[in-house]
Amino acid sequence: MFLYLHLAHADGSMHPEEEVIVREKMKKLFPEDSDLNKIFESSLDAYKQVKKEEIPALIKETFEQFRQIPFSAKYRVYTDMYDIINADGKVDEMETSALDQLRKFIDHGIPQNSPS
Repeated sequence: MFLYLHLAHADGSMHPEEEVIVREKMKKLFPEDSDLNKIFESSLDAYKQVKKEEIPALIKETFEQFRQIPFSAKYRVYTDMYDIINADGKVDEMETSALDQLRKFIDHGIPQNSPS
């Protein structure tokens, strides 16, 4: 969820169409009986509370979990992220850069000497 919100904000703000896609992708992340609106709002509030300089460390921590995930699951996460940045019909350089960095982490894991 954090990664989805981060990509939606990669260009500085979350476009309404990006929000629609993030909310749609949430259905795969949480059980059917979950209050997705409440989860979205609380996740967004939590994301906004994170200082920008702390985000790389959180992303690194998140991607440490990807080491044991099968390629097919990694691919689904990547395609979800791609859908999010394309939701508003345009992809700017900051979004492309964020997606490329995240894709590399998914594909290869976090380099041991990577700054956090």
